[in-house]
Amino acid sequence: MRITVLGCGTSMGVPQLGCRCAVCTSSDPRNHRTRPSVHIQQGATQILIDAPPELRLQLLRTGLDQHLDAVLITHTHADHIMGLDDIRGFTIYTGRTVPVYAEPSALDDLRRVFRYIFFPYPPGVSTPQIEFREIAGMLQIGTLAIEPLRVFHGEMPILAFRIGDFAYVTDVSYIPPDTWERLQGLRVLILDALRREPHPTHFHLEKAIEVAQQLQPQRTLFTHLTHDLDYATASAELPDGMELAYDGQVIELSASPCENGR
Repeated sequence: MRITVLGCGTSMGVPQLGCRCAVCTSSDPRNHRTRPSVHIQQGATQILIDAPPELRLQLLRTGLDQHLDAVLITHTHADHIMGLDDIRGFTIYTGRTVPVYAEPSALDDLRRVFRYIFFPYPPGVSTPQIEFREIAGMLQIGTLAIEPLRVFHGEMPILAFRIGDFAYVTDVSYIPPDTWERLQGLRVLILDALRREPHPTHFHLEKAIEVAQQLQPQRTLFTHLTHDLDYATASAELPDGMELAYDGQVIELSASPCENGR
């Protein structure tokens, strides 16, 4: 399985508009952060988790613009869904419909925000050919077995996902006990770590480190990062096995002899 970090920034991205701090003006490309998403490929199967506003640019930059089997949505804040219209790039030439999976409440939001997609347009008008599908349990998409997991973004219930020995847990401030159990035995964890100071709806760096130390994945990458975190400075402070993610980063996971590490 190949995991590509398309974006690891917070909702405002880095550089942040109007800011001239050291991180926002940094020449280190690892400090240039688009909104959060990952691409996952196993064999011929390719999926996205979330569709941020820069999705088209992220996919072109990484060369992952030729095929897509599905999109998983963690929640419907703008930085996670406003690139869905870019899915038309995968459907306009093939005529294939791309399924978009989300919880029922999130599907309601998506139908409202993207209602124009389903208007009866005349021939020649291009819209994404997508199909909204409800997440109600385990998913099998091609070669990928996907386990949706409940976490909380402040008071908002959202989804994390486990795929084999990998888990993606963004925009999280609380992990319930049932989900905690499902996050054992990971080889790679991508985890929310917004900034240095505590935040009401996200893990901050100290909390994220604490959670990673308790879950004990082999490798942890922190995502959804603000301009508060300089890549080189923060990386030098982290315990072994932990690192800041960066846009375009690729993580390769060989096949595990035991599904989901259990």
